[in-house]
Amino acid sequence: MLCSTCRVRPPVTGDGRCLLCAGPAGAATAPMPPAPAFYAPQQYLRSPEGLAKAVVVLLTLIAVADLLAVAAELNVRRVIAAGIANDFATYDEAEATLADNMSGSAGVLQTLLNLATAVVFIIWFRRVRLNAEVFDRSVQSMRPGWAVGAWFVPIANLVLPRRIAGGVWTASAQTSTDGGWRSVPATVMNLWWGAWVCSLLLSQFSYRLYLKAEQPQEIVDTTGLLVAADAFDIVAAVLAILFVRKLTRMQGERAALGVFPLSTSGPAERAGWGRSH
Repeated sequence: MLCSTCRVRPPVTGDGRCLLCAGPAGAATAPMPPAPAFYAPQQYLRSPEGLAKAVVVLLTLIAVADLLAVAAELNVRRVIAAGIANDFATYDEAEATLADNMSGSAGVLQTLLNLATAVVFIIWFRRVRLNAEVFDRSVQSMRPGWAVGAWFVPIANLVLPRRIAGGVWTASAQTSTDGGWRSVPATVMNLWWGAWVCSLLLSQFSYRLYLKAEQPQEIVDTTGLLVAADAFDIVAAVLAILFVRKLTRMQGERAALGVFPLSTSGPAERAGWGRSH
């Protein structure tokens, strides 16, 4: 059963409303849902703004590396296609080797940046998930530890992180000063997640085909797929930047209103916003 007003959180009042929809008066009389004895939720907020800036910088670098990779892959495609066109009569092997080396170097750069970005992004993701625990624990369907672990579960990592992000998004939606709740369209989050999943699947598919390619025409065709995968990754990186900035800004606005429903008053500083430890 869900709240009769927002249809998001479990009801805690006699008239079927959740803590947030009931407002301060309802929060004063309705108890918080009990937490398991082995689990003590975080009771303070920490700003994700510094981590968000680092993630944005790294995602921008990924987009630049993808552009370099696209240029290198198109060069490889051009060299081999030119050889096919004249039956390799004027094929320049040194040029082909240089083109292949440039493509390989771009691939190494992409791998290093992806690893660095993944680490910082997951740290940021865990931070905003812990803040969401303070904002509204009732809309979190999974424990905070899954904000890290969900990314490493094969196949399920295509679904679970989005589920966690949805709970964080809902809890971070700005409320009015009287505790009223409002929803924020999750379009940018849905676009980011869809683009990331498509980019991941397309990249793995195209790379496997590229490794299996032996004939010149096969290499030309699979290189075209690599170009498409890198172009899609650029789109995913841009959408990820928009998602990170939007959610971080939402949490800042939410923190400025206090930590309702855990308390109904007090500025963000009282909730530990910006705490470094």
